[in-house]
Amino acid sequence: MDPKVELQVNPDEDTEWNDILRAHGIIPEKPPSPTAQLEEALEEAIKKQHENRLENKDLEELDDLEGLEDEDFLDFYKQKRMNEIKELSSKQKFGTVFPINKQEYEDEITKASNDSFVVVHLSLSSNLQSRLLSSIFQQLAPKYSEIKFCEIPANRCIENYPESNCPTLIVYHKTNVIKQYITLTQLGGNATTVKDIEGVLIEVESVSNGDKRLTINQEDEYEAEERKTRFLKKSIRGRGANAYDEDLDDDDDFYD
Repeated sequence: MDPKVELQVNPDEDTEWNDILRAHGIIPEKPPSPTAQLEEALEEAIKKQHENRLENKDLEELDDLEGLEDEDFLDFYKQKRMNEIKELSSKQKFGTVFPINKQEYEDEITKASNDSFVVVHLSLSSNLQSRLLSSIFQQLAPKYSEIKFCEIPANRCIENYPESNCPTLIVYHKTNVIKQYITLTQLGGNATTVKDIEGVLIEVESVSNGDKRLTINQEDEYEAEERKTRFLKKSIRGRGANAYDEDLDDDDDFYD
């Protein structure tokens, strides 16, 4: 008998002989090339990006694309935006900050959170951060009127509640506390802004990260800062070379 000779086969080689062996299940299929996988993933990402290119456009921006996009594709997103606006309008039932007392807490906050997000401020009128949070609530409530904003003096809500815990910010949903901050330390302290509290609303998913109202807020903050700067510049006329710096120092005292 002829002696058998063992052949050494590299299963990773791309040869005709290996193709025959793979077809008969003698060696495993060659693993896909990492480069090919990366290219496929990139192509898929580009495809999805193209398919979702209108995802964050509002109705006005969609109107501007008339004649530049497929009509049916454009109409689909227009209808989607109108449905979103209709749904949001149906939820917009608050629009102001509700003062709550202890007896109302369960009905106006805990139970109310079954249908809406409820954001609560346990306040202390003598506390700087608490006054700041009250001001921010006044700005947010009409903007996000589908969310219920409530305020209650902490000592009237919880007996002997430590003043050092004020302000306390609590978010309820489906009768549960889903987020809580003791003071504003984690949000910016005395320099906390509307944007910081909006970050909380995004985190708990009561506001979408792509919500156009967030952009409007950024524009409003920029304009407010511009007006503030112009006012300070006007106020130093005739008051000496260092007056502007003094005004800025006075303004910074608010955040100390």
